Amino acid sequence: MQISARNKIEGTIKGIQKGEVASTVKIEISKPTTMTSMVTKEAVEELGLKEGDKITVVIKASEILLLKE
Repeated sequence: MQISARNKIEGTIKGIQKGEVASTVKIEISKPTTMTSMVTKEAVEELGLKEGDKITVVIKASEILLLKE
C-alpha cells in the first residue's frame, strides 16, 4: 500500500486496552519511548491488532504544538 503521508513512524504494539466504544493502543517507537493512539474498537478488530505486532503509525495533523515552561 502506498500513502502520501510523510509522518510515518515504525513501532511495535506493547498493549491494547479495549473499551466499549474506543480502544487505546500503546506503541513502542524506540526504547523507552511509547506513543498512545486512541482508535475505535472496530478498527482494532478489523485490523486484527494484537500485542507484539509491528505496525506503522501515520500522523495526520494540521498543527503540532510545542510548549516549554
